[in-house]
Amino acid sequence: MAFRDRFSVVGKVTDCHIYEGDGTRPIDEENVRVLYDRRRVEFPDELGLWRREIQDEEARRQAAGEPYRWNNPRFAVESLVVSRGHVAEEPQVTLSLLDADYYDFLTTSLNLGRKLKNGSTLRKQYLEDADPLDAPPWMFCSLGVNVAVETGKDGKMLFSHRSGKVAGPNASRWNSSANEGMAANHDVSESGEISLHQVARRALREELAVHRQDRVDLELLGFGLDLRNNQWAVFLRAVLEDLGEEELRQRWSRGVEDKWEHDAYAFVPSDPDSVLTFLHETPDWTPCAPALFYLALVRGTVRAHGGDPAARLLVEEAERRVLEGRRDVGV
Repeated sequence: MAFRDRFSVVGKVTDCHIYEGDGTRPIDEENVRVLYDRRRVEFPDELGLWRREIQDEEARRQAAGEPYRWNNPRFAVESLVVSRGHVAEEPQVTLSLLDADYYDFLTTSLNLGRKLKNGSTLRKQYLEDADPLDAPPWMFCSLGVNVAVETGKDGKMLFSHRSGKVAGPNASRWNSSANEGMAANHDVSESGEISLHQVARRALREELAVHRQDRVDLELLGFGLDLRNNQWAVFLRAVLEDLGEEELRQRWSRGVEDKWEHDAYAFVPSDPDSVLTFLHETPDWTPCAPALFYLALVRGTVRAHGGDPAARLLVEEAERRVLEGRRDVGV
């Protein structure tokens, strides 16, 4: 039984479920509350053994001088609650997090099809035979912040191709412009607060060399669930107001903190026809990247038409043109 619908665009059905957001309006930063309980996520005994297998294997690889996956702090998502304000009905979000680490995430993500003692699998038990949103927190030991970047100087959308050297199921795939897995050692402020917008800023700095001095128009557009890999995704749109492709490529040539995470970039005119054509013609996407870029397209179109939410229909018209082999970059 399909408990959650899957996002589709230009004839492609993805493994991403859009949980909140349609691109027509942002979620204001002040309307997002992140609750962090430093309690450690706990696995059932059977999965605890699987985790030790991963830990021992990665320690063996490190000792042998082989490539290995290092462990680092992560968050487990205990719950994500979305409601509406009383007057304007603006989205109100409460995100509750627990402590976890990267090996916790690998324990489930690498073993979704592994048979349990009861004869079932994690995928069947929690993702297919039940609503994935009802799964326990240890099934959600990854929360990724994904940013769709547009250059303000020359009006281009940036697509990043993840390197084959990156660990995890999304290696060697086209992805969001920048993304970061949230971690307690990076994303908890001295006052104990967590800001999704600040995590996005970190992603822009570490992966694209966009710094706090750069003018960035940043909006939170929504949340999605990767039904293939069982990961929560946060969607944001960032317009780099004073930067274009030339400036970014020049910066990258001089070094980027996490330059190794990407091995290719594509700059595409940010109009709906061009972006949707790129999505249509380019293979090998991560599950939630197409949804992110679609929401960013809708948001840009709505803003260009004075905030009218009906402008999202112009993106649907562009999609029909792409599927029919026609293009109109004047929309």
